[in-house]
Amino acid sequence: MPVASARHILVKSKEEAEQLKDRIAKGEDFAALAKKHSLCPSGKQGGDLGEFRPGMMVKPFDDVVFKEAVLEVHGPVKTQFGFHLVQTLYRR
Repeated sequence: MPVASARHILVKSKEEAEQLKDRIAKGEDFAALAKKHSLCPSGKQGGDLGEFRPGMMVKPFDDVVFKEAVLEVHGPVKTQFGFHLVQTLYRR
C-alpha cells in the first residue's frame, strides 16, 4: 500500500487560498505562510501532516496527494473543512 507525506494550508475561502498560492508561486515560503494563515493545527509545523496512507484523509485531499504531481502546490482543494493548498512531499 502506498504511503505519502504532505503539507497543507487550510483557509476559509477559495479567494484566500488562491492569493496564498500566488504568493508561494512568487517565492514566499510555504511553511511560513502555513504558520501564519492555516486554520489547521498542523499550521504550527508549517502545515506538515507527516506520513499517511490512502483513506486516512478526506477523499478530495487524498485524491490530490496520491494522484497529482509531487512537490507542486495544488489547489484550492475544497473539503468540508474549507479550502486547502496541498503539497505532496513524497509518495512511495
